[in-house]
Amino acid sequence: MPNINEYLDQNKGRFEEEFFDLLRIASISADPTYHDDVARAARWVAGQFERLGFPAEIIPTGGHPLVYAESPRVPGAPTALVYGHYDVQPVVPLELWTTPPFEPAVRDGNVFARGASDDKGQMLTHVKSAEAWLAVEGQLPINLKYLIEGEEECGGQGVADFVEKHRDRLACDCVVVSDSSQFGPDRPAITCGLRGIVYAELLLTGPNRDLHSGSFGGAVANPANALARMLAALIDDRGRVQVPGFYDDVVALTDKQREQFASLPFDEAAYLAGIGASALVGEEGFTTLERLWARPTYDVCGMWSGYQGEGAKTVLPSAAGAKLSFRLVPNQDPAKIIEGLRCKLAEVCPPGIRMDLTVHHGGRGVLVSEDSPYTQAAARAVEQAFGAPPVYTREGGSIPVVVLFSELLGVDVLLLGWGQSDDNAHSPNEKFSLADFHRGIKASAQLWEELASCPTKGS
Repeated sequence: MPNINEYLDQNKGRFEEEFFDLLRIASISADPTYHDDVARAARWVAGQFERLGFPAEIIPTGGHPLVYAESPRVPGAPTALVYGHYDVQPVVPLELWTTPPFEPAVRDGNVFARGASDDKGQMLTHVKSAEAWLAVEGQLPINLKYLIEGEEECGGQGVADFVEKHRDRLACDCVVVSDSSQFGPDRPAITCGLRGIVYAELLLTGPNRDLHSGSFGGAVANPANALARMLAALIDDRGRVQVPGFYDDVVALTDKQREQFASLPFDEAAYLAGIGASALVGEEGFTTLERLWARPTYDVCGMWSGYQGEGAKTVLPSAAGAKLSFRLVPNQDPAKIIEGLRCKLAEVCPPGIRMDLTVHHGGRGVLVSEDSPYTQAAARAVEQAFGAPPVYTREGGSIPVVVLFSELLGVDVLLLGWGQSDDNAHSPNEKFSLADFHRGIKASAQLWEELASCPTKGS
């Protein structure tokens, strides 16, 4: 592909400017204030496809729209479905950003902006690679379908409903997703597993108003005290989650898998230094990578109750709440975990406290094959672009739609991350290496050629 790589090199500056244009759109899907910006981002993405001559649709959902496009048909060639998302996380706390989150700033070879790595930059690599093929060769070597959503960061149901209803339209030989990380700088990776998730919100209420802690403390149930005890009851001092049935369906790591994890050059000291923590903790009997990639977890993601202002105010609060995240491994059923959680919380909820549990979203974990022809095609493409063979890893985060693709479309999902673990996704000062942005485009362009020789579905 020398001519295609030459085209990519010649257009680096324009690709970056277009990338920055997308980053300037504040497409925060979780905040209704940004509804118009999310819609504008959808139109921007659709416009990219239209420039390539790909018929593009902006498809309404119950929330933010999907963007769907297809390349011109290449008879007899395999079909890849590219998935990504144009929406981004909220930017608070704003004061921790070095530069404004929607004004892209380049420092030390990285572009800093919300959505740079998660997922605008990574998604865009698969659009620009198609442009290069069309500009140089006049057509692609395979068929491409694109499904780009606007609710990935808020757990929306729109893409799930669309995949469920349009399996025939989305039929393909493999799915390509770039929404994860390399193993480290200049160490590309193919992610072969994702954890699932259950995200819930717990609300406890007691008296009908805040009370004087001196006049009522000791006689009236305190929701804040109850919240602390209930949250603590969900995990023991060995890091084992205490939800009934939580580990029933967890498949133990094999000796080979543990050896493979251990062989990776993971530096715990550097990991600690990178996040500014003083020690690593977790479930006893497992290494850090095993805990991150292949063991289920429970975390409190937010808490609130009582007086939060300056100085002292002696109140017994009328309510308390927390947001809870459970990361699941393959075979765990989110519905079963939710039921067990309700039972455990009801068991430990004290008298005088009313409990309400709201489940925001959930999704299963997934494993993908290292040995399929599609995964091996991806490995060859990544090595060509990055100059090093990829390692096979897993990811502690969740992409629920990947499970849908695997189960409903019955195909391999190629999880090809161009980002880095320190890209600050979901945090202030999110960044993406511009060198990796361009290498990602080259890997994507090479991938289309490698996939062209893979078997088509049913062959």
